[in-house]
Amino acid sequence: MGVPYRWVVGVVLGLVIVLVGAALALGWHAFGQLPSGPRLMRVEASPNYRAGRFQNLLPVRGYGLTDLWQMLRDYRGGQLRVPSVPLPMELRTRADYSQPPASGLRVTWLGHSTALLELDGVTVLVDPLFSERLSPWSFAGPRRFFPSPLPLAELPPLSAVIITHDHYDHLDRASVLALASRTERFVTPLGVGAHLEYWGIPPAQIVELDWWQEVSLDPSLRLVACPARHFSGRMLLGDRTLWASFALVGASHRVFISGDTGLMPQFAEVGERFGPFDLTLIKIGAYGRGWPDIHVNPEQAVQLHQSVRGRVLLPVHWGTVNLSYHGWTEPAERVLVAAQQQGVALVMPRPGALVELPQGDLPTPERYWPEVSWERP
Repeated sequence: MGVPYRWVVGVVLGLVIVLVGAALALGWHAFGQLPSGPRLMRVEASPNYRAGRFQNLLPVRGYGLTDLWQMLRDYRGGQLRVPSVPLPMELRTRADYSQPPASGLRVTWLGHSTALLELDGVTVLVDPLFSERLSPWSFAGPRRFFPSPLPLAELPPLSAVIITHDHYDHLDRASVLALASRTERFVTPLGVGAHLEYWGIPPAQIVELDWWQEVSLDPSLRLVACPARHFSGRMLLGDRTLWASFALVGASHRVFISGDTGLMPQFAEVGERFGPFDLTLIKIGAYGRGWPDIHVNPEQAVQLHQSVRGRVLLPVHWGTVNLSYHGWTEPAERVLVAAQQQGVALVMPRPGALVELPQGDLPTPERYWPEVSWERP
């Protein structure tokens, strides 16, 4: 006598429910918390918050079943998605930052969107990601190609940690908790502070900004939250927290940070109000036909750099983790070509390299990644 079909279905469904419940329980704290109380009142008072969620300044195309199917087909393509050999890095310690940069501006790219900025005597960390996986779980999710070349324990004292939005590859709970005693404040877009406070960061240590609002990190340095074209969310409910780009305006130098974004004409206004920028940190990876309005591709990154009136472009959000369906070296190859065609100064440092921006010409970017097949746009 065979096993009843309904019994088998019931067992399978029961196992699925148990596994889903266990996953939710294990990741619950990392999911964070939506804004409430006074924090929610600030969110609801924002002109960018309508109909219960934050809105982009330009419409974003919706993604139907056809788009999803095409994305899944692309994801199964033949491009090399992860490195086949260990990548070269320059390991850093706190001693490397004992002396300020002579030029007044130095940056260390630590992988993905994480960067340590030394700007006119102020040290800032952007989108800290020190965990091995980009996920609410330590045992699952996309894994980094390499550990941070500057261990979290070796960071110099920080004036601020900037969080551009609350996606897992930009807001990592373990990194935030470890940084609480190493930074004076966390600066985030509206609503993101709810996650930090839920994780135990004192409210007085959190500064939330709407687009075009700013905070002074030092008498000589302003940090301005600027518009971006993206989305947010760590669970099912999205866009309850804001996303942003940032302008750092110092006494002698200026830096622009794109965060995750698509193109929009408002970046020209950013350039007019706060540029020209000595350095821009602009994402180039994780793009594709499935999200054309919320993730710039390498050619658009060069265009964005020009819109904000940047002098030197340092591409970020690439070469660290597999988050899309293009080859892992493709963003770097494409941005090299686009920058050369547009006459844009480019630096492509290996992870951990100290990049101090001189006033004169920059050396030709060194290709530290392997030459593998990649697709042109």
